[in-house]
Amino acid sequence: MRFSINIPNFGDFADAHTVARVATAAEEAGWDGLFVWDHVVHSKERRKGQPFGDPWMLLTAAALATSRIKLGPLVTPIARRRPEQLARQVATLDGMSGGRVIFGAGLGGPIDDEFGSLGDETDPKVLAAKLDEGLGLLAGYWSGETVNHEGEHYRVDDVALLPATIQTPRPPVWLAGYWPRKAPMRRAARWDGAVPLFRSANHGEAPPVEEVRELIAFLRDNGAGTTTPYDVIVGGISPADPAQSRALIEPLAEAGATWWDERQLLGGTDFYRLDPVLRRIEQGPPSLG
Repeated sequence: MRFSINIPNFGDFADAHTVARVATAAEEAGWDGLFVWDHVVHSKERRKGQPFGDPWMLLTAAALATSRIKLGPLVTPIARRRPEQLARQVATLDGMSGGRVIFGAGLGGPIDDEFGSLGDETDPKVLAAKLDEGLGLLAGYWSGETVNHEGEHYRVDDVALLPATIQTPRPPVWLAGYWPRKAPMRRAARWDGAVPLFRSANHGEAPPVEEVRELIAFLRDNGAGTTTPYDVIVGGISPADPAQSRALIEPLAEAGATWWDERQLLGGTDFYRLDPVLRRIEQGPPSLG
């Protein structure tokens, strides 16, 4: 199992210098990855007046400050971005980092705030269709080959975006969704990893092991991991006590989870403040027996 730090792109982490500091601390403390949210407003009422940083600028700062850890968004709503522009951003970051990008994508939310408040489409079915179509375009663009496409939402006429990503055939693509909703996890099974949230466990709370087993069985039944390695990312707050931490995380690893993503609870302010996050980073990742 690998271990990552998860931070939002607002609050203290809107500042690229702060994110570079966090990335450096994470690498020095032995963490394997740093993942950054991709929000514009998140929740208008709860985050009103807070600074937000562009996730790609933040990830660039993290890449320049490190040499080993994996980096990427968790998660980017493709429907809110132009696929060709997103493809360039990811490819540039992949080149700059020496091939360390993991691309996390999803529907995006809260939909009314992130989309509706800006006059964008709010129909989840339309957003899901743009997500699927956009993923296909991204894979084509990252290959460096010429793309021709006539779809429901996008058209491309004889376009090759160079350079291709360093990672071949492309960076790993992880898809997010809520379990037990099956449609998002069917989508995730077609790519390289699943980043599930669980109805029974909020952000910052470890999911029940039995639900993780059920999810992984579903992913495998839908083709995940049949030809290439497949990642399942779960997360929460790991206990400070090593024995308690092992007791929490080892059963999840045995069930098939491959990453533990250290996340703060959404209640309160700790999850977007530097000091509590940095204290946890400096303690180092959990240690499994």
